Amino acid sequence: MKIKAKNERENLRIGVDTGGTFTDFIAILNDKIISFKVPSTPARPAQAILIGMGRIFNELITKNVKLEIVHGTTVATNTLLERKGARTALITTAGFEDVIEIGRQARPDIYNLAAERPAPLVPRQLRFGVRERIGSDAAVIVPLNHADLVSLAKKLKQAKVESVAISLLFSFTNPAHEKAIAAALENLHVPISISHQILPEYREYERTSTVVINAYLAPRVSHYLKELGEGLAQQTSSDSLRAAEMNSAVKKLAQANYSLRIMQSSGGSVSATVAAREPVRTILSGPAGGVIAASRIAALAGIADILTFDMGGTSTDVALCRGSATTTNEAKITGLPVAIPVLDIHTVGAGGGSIAYVDGGGALRVGPESAGADPGPACYGKGTKPTVTDANMVLGRFGAGGLLSGQMKLDLSRAEKALDDLAAKISRVTSKKITRYQAASGLIRIANANMERALRLVSIERGQDPRRFTLVSFGGAGGLHAVALAEALRIPQILIPNYPGAFSALGVLLADVIKDYSQTVMLTIESGVIKKNIELEVAKHFAGLRTEAVKELSDEGFSAGKIKIEKLLGLRYRGQSFELEVTLTKKLRHAIEQFHQLHLERYGHCDYSAAIEIVNLRLRGIGNTEKPKLKSYLPENSLPPPQNTARVMLDRKFQHVPVYQRASLGVGNILPAPALIFEYGSTTLLPDRWSAEIDPWKNMILQKIK
Repeated sequence: MKIKAKNERENLRIGVDTGGTFTDFIAILNDKIISFKVPSTPARPAQAILIGMGRIFNELITKNVKLEIVHGTTVATNTLLERKGARTALITTAGFEDVIEIGRQARPDIYNLAAERPAPLVPRQLRFGVRERIGSDAAVIVPLNHADLVSLAKKLKQAKVESVAISLLFSFTNPAHEKAIAAALENLHVPISISHQILPEYREYERTSTVVINAYLAPRVSHYLKELGEGLAQQTSSDSLRAAEMNSAVKKLAQANYSLRIMQSSGGSVSATVAAREPVRTILSGPAGGVIAASRIAALAGIADILTFDMGGTSTDVALCRGSATTTNEAKITGLPVAIPVLDIHTVGAGGGSIAYVDGGGALRVGPESAGADPGPACYGKGTKPTVTDANMVLGRFGAGGLLSGQMKLDLSRAEKALDDLAAKISRVTSKKITRYQAASGLIRIANANMERALRLVSIERGQDPRRFTLVSFGGAGGLHAVALAEALRIPQILIPNYPGAFSALGVLLADVIKDYSQTVMLTIESGVIKKNIELEVAKHFAGLRTEAVKELSDEGFSAGKIKIEKLLGLRYRGQSFELEVTLTKKLRHAIEQFHQLHLERYGHCDYSAAIEIVNLRLRGIGNTEKPKLKSYLPENSLPPPQNTARVMLDRKFQHVPVYQRASLGVGNILPAPALIFEYGSTTLLPDRWSAEIDPWKNMILQKIK
């Protein structure tokens, strides 16, 4: 047994996931784990985090502690969704000022004659063209004029820009002009995002869009992270935010030896400094943690292929993982392309707080507008509009208690009033008497249909059969809807992990530090013959990217033994417009063979004699972090008796069903259906024709009874 030295610091690791309704925490010190939620504070997200920190410090912190905080944040996401970013200027090659507005020919809503594209983040008057030109061979065709840069700096100062994006033609082959422009604008003292640093790849529209988004987010995200990284030193006198507890947390945070990392959209974390400089990498920061945790927990349970279902208060995030989480470089956020690596997650506006309404055509709709944390669903005591949570409340799915193990009381009469109002509106449209229970059931069915479509998009529409997958359900609201979705998609098995309400917070603690690098190379392999010069060129570029990755990871404290390098190639047949990504683990010829097989699987054909283009090289540097030790448990005694019963509507009629506390369930316990399983942060509905068993990892495995 290892004896702790007298002055050795204990390692307290805290995962934080900020959601639209709640901010989730999971803290681990040695073998002790605590998990809880606090209401989010959307106007200033840091306040909710500090309240949670105060609770953790009071329960776990000691005088000799090393504190590590990993944070999944929605600041970048919400800034982009709400269009509340910085006043941003775009500097580009003269004649290409309108690239971000012209975009691509693709029309996702092809039959809509009145379709509107999202407005560019940078208005026309803040897009500046500079006389210069770099060729595709990296040669300087038109040199920069120093006088033009002096004039440009004056124009930007007069325009009072708060951030600058620089994206020049072919800068990924030769960044000299971008570096010169950035140097000339340093005296503006605003964040400057440069394309050869953010995304040194071809495709002018996607590259420029990504850099513009980064610049648009940088001031707000960097301000938020600076505030958080300094211990959230700004005090508040608001009693409603428990100022004394917050100020106590500030003091203890300042005394602790702590580090702060931010979850990226790609499934790894980075230092707060890097995240502040490149906030575009945090757009899917929160949902990424849940996908990472789901992949890890499913692997421990011996399950390889999963569909993740994360239903929170504001939205639902779904993903398909075959053995591990997959990334994509073709994501779109609010219709704007983001070409950096992100986990392949699809999000819909369907959560516990999604508001139901009757539209202009008389149809019942649910979402995407959410009641959020303030005022929240009607049953929380402040809101008046009917939400998914209110419908579940009226249908008896929370029993007689409240949320968060009874700490958060719910107002049934207020929820009933909201559903009565909705029922009255439906009755007027249909000329039929609709009860509150019918309105609530209809609301739930529509919310389920919205989430079902999302699961279909990531599975059936991509050629995957959901019947061969396990649905991993988490998030505060997931357990109440998981079985209905599994029934609709004929998914035979559901896994509900331990701590489902704070699962994304656990996921950020399970993530490694990841840094992604890329370079466009455009090398051609004719008729399957790989010439020596191509192998040398690929090796040379990867060596440069590797050196950069090792240096940056070493600067973050990772030793050589803790660093892992993954190499990937973006390949396509000559004449194609898009690439498939394959991993380079052995020789280049093995990657080419892998590409042919992947093309056959994806498109139904391949051509071994066709010329192949190596478009992009991508390298992923991974710093192996200390992770929570997830342990298995031995079988326990027989199933404990139910705590009580609850009156729940099932199959259009109310029934009295047994209620179990999940904390009392042991490995091997099998629950009879129907049942409600309560726990802190989540509730699971087990209807007839389904069984639930606790596995050795304390997961609940729900299976369809044949």
